[in-house]
Amino acid sequence: MPTQTVQLRRFCMARSGDKGDAVDISLFAPDEATFRVLREAVTAERVNAFFADMAKGPTRRYELPNLNALKFVVQGALGGGAAGSLRSDNLGKAYGANLLHMTVEMPEELLAQCPDMRHPDSRGA
Repeated sequence: MPTQTVQLRRFCMARSGDKGDAVDISLFAPDEATFRVLREAVTAERVNAFFADMAKGPTRRYELPNLNALKFVVQGALGGGAAGSLRSDNLGKAYGANLLHMTVEMPEELLAQCPDMRHPDSRGA
């Protein structure tokens, strides 16, 4: 089956927040078939490597198949947490948007069925 390398932002949504010195990221697939691809492609190891410049601890992944979601908890990612960090951004809030820039190999047939999450008008009414 032919595949295409695409960023997660093309077909996923994400939410994230800070919890002490850890960041909590949830990645949502639009359907069960896409979730199965994400489960294979977006591992804790890949997420940890993706954030290697900012995250100094391990990453744990939790599967939420009833929501077609993956949840990642990245330790040591916030420079000590809100009270101890010198970072001027929103700490954990930006991690979800950043994760959507990760690329994966998607079967073209499946990608054609996914709404393009980059364009609000492509989601339907």
